[in-house]
Amino acid sequence: MPDSPVLLSLLSVIIVSALSLIGMFAFALSEKFVRAILLPLVGFSTGALLGDVFLHMLPEMALETDFGNRLLLILVGILISFVIEKVIHWRHCHCSGLPLQDDRHHIHPMGIMNLVGDGMHNFIDGAIIAGSFLVSPMIGMATTVAVILHEIPQEIGDFAILLYSGFSRGRALLLNFLSGCVAVAGAVAVLLTASALPVAGSWLLPLAAGNFLYIAGSDLIPELHKDSRLIPALFQLLTILIGIGVMAALRIID
Repeated sequence: MPDSPVLLSLLSVIIVSALSLIGMFAFALSEKFVRAILLPLVGFSTGALLGDVFLHMLPEMALETDFGNRLLLILVGILISFVIEKVIHWRHCHCSGLPLQDDRHHIHPMGIMNLVGDGMHNFIDGAIIAGSFLVSPMIGMATTVAVILHEIPQEIGDFAILLYSGFSRGRALLLNFLSGCVAVAGAVAVLLTASALPVAGSWLLPLAAGNFLYIAGSDLIPELHKDSRLIPALFQLLTILIGIGVMAALRIID
């Protein structure tokens, strides 16, 4: 396995970009099956994002002498994530964006706006992954896993939105894939500036932590709260714990 941050970053973002094709495969499955796996995936990705922040990113930042400044950058990362969503009028609607759910009261941005928002999101994901690998291979690997897990339900929703915006399946698949490839541009931008800005990785890590906390808190957990029944709630908690457990296992491997 390559140990170069450049090769690892590019390989990881290529894998993340390929996830844009998953929407097509999801719609080939039965509606009942897709609906059954979506919320567990959301719970799993919630745990992975939180686990990456608290088990990998924060311990790494705690080793720095200016840890207080890193904490401020986490706050900045949360605020930047909020501003980005407001500017482009788009939310990562992991579940309610799907035609599989009867959510007529939720108004979704259509077509091009969704692609613009998704492209910006993917650019940030690519930058975060590359910045994480610049810090350490294990941080990069854990961050890639967390990104992959929260991309899966999102990509299913994105593909559905494009279909309901009037795009054909082929065109929706192509545009969603091109949007996913923007992650490569984000990674390349960070890697090209790494030599000029040696602290780029250490700056991006707390910003990534803020972004992950924002996604988990504003997008994923509210989706889980839509079903407040006891048994589903306990199962959601279990999937969150499994996601955290995956991040803990990666730390043990390291």
